[in-house]
Amino acid sequence: PEVVNGRTHKATVIDLSPWVEYEFRVVASNSVGIGEPSRPSALLKTKAAVPVVTPTNISGGGGSRSELVITWEPVPEELQNGEGFGYIIMFRPLGSTIWTKAVVASVEANKYVYRNESITPLSPFEVKVGVYNNEGEGTLSSISIVYSGEDEPQIAPAGASALSISAAEVEVSWQPIAWNRHTGRVLGYEVR
Repeated sequence: PEVVNGRTHKATVIDLSPWVEYEFRVVASNSVGIGEPSRPSALLKTKAAVPVVTPTNISGGGGSRSELVITWEPVPEELQNGEGFGYIIMFRPLGSTIWTKAVVASVEANKYVYRNESITPLSPFEVKVGVYNNEGEGTLSSISIVYSGEDEPQIAPAGASALSISAAEVEVSWQPIAWNRHTGRVLGYEVR
């Protein structure tokens, strides 16, 4: 902290965080050294302000067919800057000009799920997440691309064949299903 002239009996403390409780002590000093600190002042909370941080790690995906799942890292309490804290979610299909806005009025929230039967599986969406409190809305994050939920694969593997290896073993092989927006990611196969 800045040293205050010995004839001054008050000081303004700057660069404090909004909506945080502080206590203060005063220490006298001279050319010999520093004395004992005063007893702490009563706790004093700074005034609230519009939040200035944006959520981080915006991602998502997964979920069921016709769902868009959006996730983020929650903002810690010391950066919420006031009461009535929540999240603003903005999203639109990639290439669209119209944003859809949703509000999640929960401090602990880290996920939003949008359900709509018109969403095609594995569709890319542009997503931004911001914050607000009783003082107003903060800024939105930069755009992230999140894909809607997948559907089950619509085609079967082709070229299935079996080869007898021994009296107790058969080797089964097939051609893999190529990835595209309609098949989604094939996570595994089941041999029946």
